Amino acid sequence: MKTLSMIVMLLAAAGANAAETAAELAAQVRATEIAFAKTLADRDVKAFTRMIAPDVIWLADATLRGPQEVLTRWQKYFDAATPPFSWSPEIVEVQEGGNLALSSGPVLAPDGKRIATYTSIWRREPGGEWRIIFDRGSPACSE
Repeated sequence: MKTLSMIVMLLAAAGANAAETAAELAAQVRATEIAFAKTLADRDVKAFTRMIAPDVIWLADATLRGPQEVLTRWQKYFDAATPPFSWSPEIVEVQEGGNLALSSGPVLAPDGKRIATYTSIWRREPGGEWRIIFDRGSPACSE
């Protein structure tokens, strides 16, 4: 009976740790998305590129595959004197298992007006870093 009690306690503790881990993973993804957005604000194209997975699919006017196609399309945003937009996560969800996550939120013009909504899917790499594997921006709905 004592062994059964110990097993129940260990399983309960594992469940509590899993919930804590999910919250920690969500916080990691949120921080990663914020850091990703900061690469544009800081005009740091190298940091931007490092956060993109080699097999990324970026859904824009056309489907972009791989970091080079994304960078070719995004270079103009880094070349501008000031960032033409910014973004930040409103929603962050991590899949059970902790290897995939979704972040989504507003894309804002320099004046603060919402111009689009982005949705990104992140994959946790073996070293623990999160890299973007899918991205999609959608224009904001007019009111």
